[in-house]
Amino acid sequence: MGSVTSLNPRYVLLPLLLVLAATATTKANAFLPRPRIGYYGSACWNVESIVRSVVQSNFITNPANAPGILRMHFHDCFVQGCDGSVLLDGPNSERTAIPNLSLRGFNVIEEAKTQLEIACPRTVSCADILALAARDFVVLTGGPWWPVPLGRLDGRVSLASNVDLPEPTDSVEVQKQRFAAKNLNTQDLVVLAAGHTIGTVGCGVFRDRFFNYNNTGSPDPTINPSFIPQIQSQCPLNGNPATRVALDTGSEGQFDTSYLNNLRFGRGVLESDQVLWNNPETRPIVERLLGIRFPFLLFGPEFARSMYKMSLIQVKTGLDGEIRRVCSAVNP
Repeated sequence: MGSVTSLNPRYVLLPLLLVLAATATTKANAFLPRPRIGYYGSACWNVESIVRSVVQSNFITNPANAPGILRMHFHDCFVQGCDGSVLLDGPNSERTAIPNLSLRGFNVIEEAKTQLEIACPRTVSCADILALAARDFVVLTGGPWWPVPLGRLDGRVSLASNVDLPEPTDSVEVQKQRFAAKNLNTQDLVVLAAGHTIGTVGCGVFRDRFFNYNNTGSPDPTINPSFIPQIQSQCPLNGNPATRVALDTGSEGQFDTSYLNNLRFGRGVLESDQVLWNNPETRPIVERLLGIRFPFLLFGPEFARSMYKMSLIQVKTGLDGEIRRVCSAVNP
């Protein structure tokens, strides 16, 4: 991986039609400003460089911030849209929901917000900072760059009861339904799931699959038999459920197609990941991303395209939100 002192765009291949489609307004909200490239202009001309600098320093300190912030962005967008609601702290907030208890990197977003409040007071939303940080962390792991439309507002509501995220045991059909509800298609599902090319997962999330799948007393038969002892040794039956293992065995710190190749050979850690190879609808997409089925899909550009789409889920504008002074609390 190259130097972390600069983020050179590597995959700026998003077609114009995508940009136009993703930023189109609905008739009901046509009068409201929508997120767009260069939204802040002279009001905060250096917003991206400030966020980038914070991301770089925190990546050097702790590379695990990369998958942490990417996951946080996903969890934010899939609950009430990309409005920074996952950043709000307090009793019964989204952060207290079980799927969010292991989120990391909140300090990175607050650090960027602090610097932006000095440079551009009350101008840049926490939701925009999170979207930019997720992109910049992906780049530092060797992944693609993509243009991030800006202009989201921060939500004022954050409730644990609203958190309904994809589960590690979801079938392809259930995953498709969850993604379709966010206007994301089946290809987006596969491509975004492949974000698991970086990061780790706690043993308690998936351990039963390797020991007692569906109460059968045996591992999931779709797992490659040679992979079972490796994971069982990392996550013993009576071990600490918080112990973390790589989602992409052997390449958890590098953005690449290793995760997809692991699915091909039955080495997916999560059931919801492995079924993407076993299902007749999603398997061809994985094969195209791996370059073993024509027409080929380039993983980097496709991931950038799907992240662009995801970052615009149910964005808040106009009177729907605010620009928070701190990311962990609504404005007084």
